[in-house]
Amino acid sequence: MALRSATTAAPITAAHPRGRHVIRASREMVPQPGPITAGKPPRLPLQLGAPLFWPWEKVKIGPLYVSPMGFGTWAWGNQLLWGYQEDMDGGLQEVFNLAVRNGINLFDTADSYGTGRFNGQSERLLGKFIREFKGQNKIRDDVVIATKFAAYPWRLTSGQFVRACKSSLDRMQLDQIGIGQLHWSTANYAPLQELALWDGLVAMYEKGLVRAVGVSNYGPKQLIKIHDYLKARGVPLCSVQVQFSLLSMGAEQMELKAVCDSLGIRLIAYSPLGLGMLTGKYTTSKLPSGPRGLLFRQILPGLDPLLSSLNKIAERRRKTMSQVAINWCICKGAIPIPGVKTVEQAEENLGSLGWRLSSNEILELDSAAKASPTKMIQNIFQTS
Repeated sequence: MALRSATTAAPITAAHPRGRHVIRASREMVPQPGPITAGKPPRLPLQLGAPLFWPWEKVKIGPLYVSPMGFGTWAWGNQLLWGYQEDMDGGLQEVFNLAVRNGINLFDTADSYGTGRFNGQSERLLGKFIREFKGQNKIRDDVVIATKFAAYPWRLTSGQFVRACKSSLDRMQLDQIGIGQLHWSTANYAPLQELALWDGLVAMYEKGLVRAVGVSNYGPKQLIKIHDYLKARGVPLCSVQVQFSLLSMGAEQMELKAVCDSLGIRLIAYSPLGLGMLTGKYTTSKLPSGPRGLLFRQILPGLDPLLSSLNKIAERRRKTMSQVAINWCICKGAIPIPGVKTVEQAEENLGSLGWRLSSNEILELDSAAKASPTKMIQNIFQTS
């Protein structure tokens, strides 16, 4: 992450969440002692030497080192689905400050996040919060922004895609973006545009506008194609961001994870809580307002086996259902990016780190997910 007018690149560092010292990330995982939340879970069997997912145990994405969990900012500026209002900005800045002080350095956004007059608001707020952060410069400089560029129908050339990247940089007032991502594939309806957008990723990487490139909503077949195309151009594909959770354990998602593992691509998991369905906070008689309520009404009735298993493990672990669901994603080798709107949500999500599910618990959750008759509806933008 490079602020505007920066003269030198910042070192890759990991901040201790209690602020006692700064640790340089020298390998993929750098375990350090000390929990970030009160209370210790019961000791359960662990794989010898397995990381416990502390925030400072950095995970490698291309040339970058990021926390094992990031935060998503889809809600920042979205009035339609998430009820955003400008008077929330102060609270969102507190969320950001809490996150980075506790070692979270990955924040996901998009140039399309924000509705109506708030279009692009998520990027603007992230840039503002970075500039106004009052803590150590090393903590601020360690922040990695992963933003997505929409495959709008009027973005038909690589040059237009590069201009989209520059517009995001202007909104955030940064000189460089951590990970520049193609938001979705147009292969199913505009294959020629798809090739131009791939060339746009190459161009923004070669111009130094982004440190790494990734894609979003790609299935396994199309992921292999873009990986090979970028590799031939000398550009490594570092990540793919898809819907990945206990609610979306379909064969295609598991195949995609296997492809990622074979090609060295990091899987970033959006909606790790199924838009809130895995939190245990909703029932068929207690639904969220707006479009989410309609979706929940369809899916929740078939989730009893999964929600029961999540609740049982959460009680045994003295964790919340949300924390168990997020930890499951990390145990599967993904980097979850749960959305956050409040300090309370951020604190709860931080409780997903510093421990790991046992292999038996993972199998129990896998079985419960498969036994649940309903699944999350597939994103219409995801390709095969």
